[in-house]
Amino acid sequence: MNDALFSLKSQVVVITGAAGLLGRQHAEAVARAGGTPVLLDLHAQPVAQMAADLAAQYGVPASGWAVDITQEAEIEANCAAILARHGRIDGLVNNAANNPKVEGDGSKKFSRLENFPLEVWQADVAVGLTGAFLCAKHYGTAISRNPQGGSIVNISSDLGLIAPDQRLYRKTGLPDDQQPVKPVTYSVVKTGLIGLTRYLATYWADRSVRCNALCPGGVENNQNPAFLQEVSSRIPMGRLARPDEYQGTLLFLLSAASSYVNGAVLAADGGRSAW
Repeated sequence: MNDALFSLKSQVVVITGAAGLLGRQHAEAVARAGGTPVLLDLHAQPVAQMAADLAAQYGVPASGWAVDITQEAEIEANCAAILARHGRIDGLVNNAANNPKVEGDGSKKFSRLENFPLEVWQADVAVGLTGAFLCAKHYGTAISRNPQGGSIVNISSDLGLIAPDQRLYRKTGLPDDQQPVKPVTYSVVKTGLIGLTRYLATYWADRSVRCNALCPGGVENNQNPAFLQEVSSRIPMGRLARPDEYQGTLLFLLSAASSYVNGAVLAADGGRSAW
């Protein structure tokens, strides 16, 4: 195998939601491959520290920036600042999203569709979908100006391919109209990213800008053991992912190894969506 296929040497890759669980893994994958991770999140301190750690460990000029991706003016200004510092943008990972939580034993049950607040819907869509559009508009345009193009990866989900199995969240003794559920916005946002992927894949293809969607499954992260057992029984591989298990897939989609992969929707979910 030619390791150069998977190299990101001298490639500048913007990662949104970089301070999150998977955002940190995406950033490390880019740095390990010799790329320059540009880390965006709402607050500067976590991504600035991450950038310093990656620079020390991998010798790459990583940087961290505070950007609210729901605000177009902030994205536009940040894009200009990145270009002034690095001279180019080669990749974009649209990773940022709200992750609306399934309720526990609270009484309001706002996560149920009947009660779901409009303001929560609007906030979730603003970050996960509108934010991805705005980032594609500005960072993607910068990528399209490269002679060799580049790569955009939208982080969707297995729940962009299948519906949430609400039976996973049921609580014994509660009536049906009070059962906790996975909120509607997660599925809508992650499915919307697949539509955005297909649009972008055809929009700049003549400029060698590829766009693909990565659909991860769940990640094991100190969940309740009973929940882990239930969800694992619905996955052919019998477990959730480790946090680092998407690094190789992301690297493939960002690098020359996937030079003819465009508009793909790649499930990395242990087979859950195949059942």
